[in-house]
Amino acid sequence: MAPSLFSYETLVHAVAGATGSVVGMAVFYPLDTLRSRLQVEDSNKLQGSTFELLVKLATEEGLDSLYRGLSPVLQSISVSNFVYFYTFHGLRRLASKDTSALKDLTFGIIAGSINVLLTSPLWVVNTRMKLEKASYNSLVEGLFDLFQKEGAKGLWSGTLPSLLLVSNPAIQFMVYESLKRQLVARGSFDTFSAFLVGAVAKAVATTLTYPLQLVQSRLRAGTSLKPLYRDVKSKPLVAFRGLEAKLLQTVMTAALMFIIYEKLVRLVLTIMRVRLAKR
Repeated sequence: MAPSLFSYETLVHAVAGATGSVVGMAVFYPLDTLRSRLQVEDSNKLQGSTFELLVKLATEEGLDSLYRGLSPVLQSISVSNFVYFYTFHGLRRLASKDTSALKDLTFGIIAGSINVLLTSPLWVVNTRMKLEKASYNSLVEGLFDLFQKEGAKGLWSGTLPSLLLVSNPAIQFMVYESLKRQLVARGSFDTFSAFLVGAVAKAVATTLTYPLQLVQSRLRAGTSLKPLYRDVKSKPLVAFRGLEAKLLQTVMTAALMFIIYEKLVRLVLTIMRVRLAKR
């Protein structure tokens, strides 16, 4: 029987990926809040190390400011990662069992593009909720309000850089799967390996694509790009403003996500195989 895009195994990968991403984001969310503000705000207020800025925001604006918009972000990331993991592993299943770095990169780009086109409006609303104190009470309210005020253009603002940024998860998965294959072949892929490989893969992908992420965040927030372009001309490193916070957040989130993902996939698939063997 030919492999199908729809299978319990692909669904397991999708659910495990979504679950891992939600836990990882919930744990390291304050770093994501700081990253968003560093990318979007041009104020000199946000100067100092990541830890100093987190303390400063918590002191001046309240601890809750670091968790503003958490609920809709978790809702969005669960949908987004479900779509990504399902598409990625579904395509791998359809192709063949012979995997390679180039195939993983290709599948990652396709999965990322589908994910961006389907979930961009969710992230636009999330960015607005995170940066504006008095914005929307829920994700659904934000989607309807933004559509009424700015139309489809507003909902899909920042889609072009987002499509270019499908290279980020594509590179991440390519590096992760490549390193994982090498470790599995040596029989040394364990929990610590999953954490380490996940961290390395995300660090590489984030650093290579960060300037595009900066542009994406400003477009989603409805912030002008002119100040950014002006500053980059005189100080090119401004294109990496907020990279420290972004690396800490995404690397730790991705590492934790991959641990949970690998554990859940292994657990569920093992249970499924045992049940099938008993029939």
